[in-house]
Amino acid sequence: MTDSPLQGVGVLVTRPRAQAADLIAAIEDQGGEAICFPVIEIKPRDTAAISSAAAALPAADIAVFVSSNAVNHGLAFAKGALKAAIGPATAAAIRAAGQSTDISPVDGFDSESLLKEPQLSDVSGRNVRIIRGSGGRELLAEALRERGARVDYLSVYERVLPEISAAEVIEIESAWLTGRINAVTIMSVETLNNLLAVLPKNLLDDFARVPLVTPAARVIKEALGRFPAFRPVLASGTSAAELVDAIIAIHKTDPGLAP
Repeated sequence: MTDSPLQGVGVLVTRPRAQAADLIAAIEDQGGEAICFPVIEIKPRDTAAISSAAAALPAADIAVFVSSNAVNHGLAFAKGALKAAIGPATAAAIRAAGQSTDISPVDGFDSESLLKEPQLSDVSGRNVRIIRGSGGRELLAEALRERGARVDYLSVYERVLPEISAAEVIEIESAWLTGRINAVTIMSVETLNNLLAVLPKNLLDDFARVPLVTPAARVIKEALGRFPAFRPVLASGTSAAELVDAIIAIHKTDPGLAP
């Protein structure tokens, strides 16, 4: 398709393999080549362990889901609570499960955006359960505690670096050195760190020259801190369409990115 906006553009997709299909399809629909290289994997915790941890917590007045993964693995542990979603993708996951979202940012898809919602402005004396993966930012919990809430975490999955074979690394190195990779998509700081940990050192200079597309300002801050000459681009949202729109905008600005 000679009129395809991403004709000749290769995009490195680093999302978990099970969650990359929409982005891969969106890239290919615009004529691009999606090069799948998952550097993060979602591992659900044992259901019995989650149930035991949930039983030790007070009943939640508000359950905050920090990702669609939190919804997929933790929605059963929010019965009777108002459901808060960190952003549109998380809210969509709640709706897909047949339930409604009570609190969600009008704009944005991070802790700062969610904290602006009026329903979270006065939470004094309320029990808030943050359903998430292991680890993560403390900003949301700290802010809600300052507003008078009791905040507990319920971890329902882990984010890990998947096993990546030497052959897979060699394949990515070859794609990079032959100019097939013209943009990189990164969804989180952890994903960025994992990618940098597995890439051969000789690729790091090339990595800094390839546009990085992300919906997260925190990723841009981290990337520029490590590579001041980086060319990060902030996508308008987390959806596949919004990421691809950002890639198309880059390519229009600098058509020389593609071979």
